[in-house]
Amino acid sequence: MIPSFLEPFRAEIEKYKLETIKIEATPLGEGEVLPIKQSKFLGKPYLPFYKEYPKDRNGAPMILLAQINFEEFPTLTDYPTSGILQLFISSSDWYNMEDFCILFYESPESEFQTEFDFLTDALYEDSPVYVEHKLAFNKKNEHGDPNDFRFQLIFDGKDYYDFQESLTKAQQEEMDSFFSSIGHKIGGYAYFTQSDPRDYDNAKRNDVLLLQIDTDEEIMFGDSGVAHIFINADDLKRKDFSKAYFYWDCC
Repeated sequence: MIPSFLEPFRAEIEKYKLETIKIEATPLGEGEVLPIKQSKFLGKPYLPFYKEYPKDRNGAPMILLAQINFEEFPTLTDYPTSGILQLFISSSDWYNMEDFCILFYESPESEFQTEFDFLTDALYEDSPVYVEHKLAFNKKNEHGDPNDFRFQLIFDGKDYYDFQESLTKAQQEEMDSFFSSIGHKIGGYAYFTQSDPRDYDNAKRNDVLLLQIDTDEEIMFGDSGVAHIFINADDLKRKDFSKAYFYWDCC
């Protein structure tokens, strides 16, 4: 619901509406094991027998940071309705955002690898995700976020922050809550603790949010940071994930 003090801007606000899939990430309980193909943060990946397990530039096994099975959540325009997306990162050098691997299996096979004894506890010592999580999905609408470069709504000739200066503290908090894209999610607007990298690179201005992993009780990117996968909008429609990339920032 649009806050009452923003009603004069309803028509413009509605132009910014986007659908997103919110992700509820729940740490696994003791003894709980997820099926190989299920969506998850951390854990064992789906890996067909023909595929070699991803390794980082030093030849060490990467860790699965996120796996999304698109059959498990509501339809989102231009996003796959089936298939499995995976983000692997280096266990020791993920900070520089260059040593990662993004895979997509459009038609997962019924038989797959199940032995991952080489994934030792030592590989997870520096993981930004501390424990394995199961994921649940819920479709929502968003109306923008001032952190996302695409959000350029003007309020009585003022930008977001200048307009906020005319509001009470309670109204400012309500406005920030309404125009917020925090949390784990797929699609919609992106949240950053610093700035949107797409705003400084013309080649990335058609890139959209594929996945966002935020900080919570069992996840921490640097100092309360947030991680993303971005992909060119046309590549997403073609299900071409070869140029999708990993990005994160923190306070």
